[in-house]
Amino acid sequence: MALFKRRTVGRPGEWFYCLEHGKVEEGPDCPGKDRMGPYASREDAQHAMRTAQERNLQWETDPRWHDSAARGEDGEV
Repeated sequence: MALFKRRTVGRPGEWFYCLEHGKVEEGPDCPGKDRMGPYASREDAQHAMRTAQERNLQWETDPRWHDSAARGEDGEV
């Protein structure tokens, strides 16, 4: 007997984007390592890659994450 049951069916309204297959799926059909989500709607899941790209760009250009460069070589402000 298994200690943990593998959940094969998602909850209604849970949408995921599968990175392996490049498709939207309702419920977790693919392993967690291959999916993004859950998303509130199918449309949100369809735009998962664009949303991730936008968030990555925001992070890369956020000065709070690059404060060492603003201080200078010696670490002073």
